Amino acid sequence: MIVSTMNDLPGYRVTEVLGDVFGLTVLVRSGASSLEAGLKSFLGGEPRTMTKELHDFRLEARRRLIRAAEEMGADAVLAVRYEANDLRDLGTEICAYGTAVRVQKVD
Repeated sequence: MIVSTMNDLPGYRVTEVLGDVFGLTVLVRSGASSLEAGLKSFLGGEPRTMTKELHDFRLEARRRLIRAAEEMGADAVLAVRYEANDLRDLGTEICAYGTAVRVQKVD
C-alpha cells in the first residue's frame, strides 16, 4: 500500500478514485504520562512518555487508514493528513485521512 501526503504520485497514474478513507483512534492519557506532563509543564522540558504515546497512537491511526483502504480495494492513499483533537478530560482523538485510489505504474 502506497501512502502519500502528495495529491498525485510521480511514476503512477490514478485509474480510479474509490473515495475518502480514514483511520481513527483515541488516546486516553495514562496516569504516568499525565503526571509527567504536569511536572514538565511546571519545570519545563518534553514529556517523553506522552510523546511516545502520541507517536504510537498516530501510527495506529495510520494502520487503520491502510486497513480501511485495503478493504475498499485501493492500491494507494493520497493526500493523507493527520488531525488531533482534544476530547476534554477524556484524551485525544487522532485521525489519519486521505483519498483511496487505484493506481497504475507508468513507464
